[in-house]
Amino acid sequence: MRASIATGLLAVASANAFSDSSPFLLFSTSEFTKPDDVQLQSTARVLASARDILSTCPTSRYLLVSQPTVHASDLTGPSGCQSPSLCRALEGKDVKGRFSVAEILGGDLAFGDFSKHIKDSCQSKGRVAKIEERLLPALPSEQPRRAEVLAENDLELASFFDTTQADGDYTVVYFSNPHEAKSYEAEFADGRRVELKRNVGTFMESRQQKGNQTDPRPLFEKYQFFTPGIFMGLLAFLLILTIMYVGLSALGSLQIPYGAFEKDMGPAAQKKQQ
Repeated sequence: MRASIATGLLAVASANAFSDSSPFLLFSTSEFTKPDDVQLQSTARVLASARDILSTCPTSRYLLVSQPTVHASDLTGPSGCQSPSLCRALEGKDVKGRFSVAEILGGDLAFGDFSKHIKDSCQSKGRVAKIEERLLPALPSEQPRRAEVLAENDLELASFFDTTQADGDYTVVYFSNPHEAKSYEAEFADGRRVELKRNVGTFMESRQQKGNQTDPRPLFEKYQFFTPGIFMGLLAFLLILTIMYVGLSALGSLQIPYGAFEKDMGPAAQKKQQ
């Protein structure tokens, strides 16, 4: 009996199901009028039905569970329920009201779609509502990692549901969206990349515009001809040239008498030869 309840509420999407659809579950320990159970509905229609149920403030505690990128086919399969903790909570004997849609289309749901409405509805009736929100990790696109993450999330839901059931009355809203939400760091990084691209584009455009314009300044204002390196090289060249000039001048100033190269034919030289 309970297995048929889970199978009926978590209807498996057909083989040609919409890739951008997501399931929706709402169950409570309080009875409520069940909306239309068509398994393919728009987000606006599902949200309106859920708000009608929550507007009565059926319980004092509410659990909002968001599982991004999950599809109805992830929750049920040929072997049965793929999320045992969720199915057990859904089939609990204390659950008296159930509302589910296998595929919702037309937009994403968020915690704010339910939490503010619950607070306002319960406050208008003079009741206090305790709301807990739980955002589960998004399911990756590849298998078998997708099934592993779903199993890990189901274990996290097990303790979550056990604590809730022990505290008395409760209402659970399990929803998803087909698109994985970006973290703040990712959005910030994307923003920085967009800003960097914009700055680079502006810089290149400015350089191109400057290249197409004729600079009216004089030649010596437009270009730098004497850099510090060139100036130091010229000084070193002048110093070396001066040294060379002094050396050549010294060599050129040497004077030797012509008689220094003549052979000595005096008496002393003849005596020495003898």
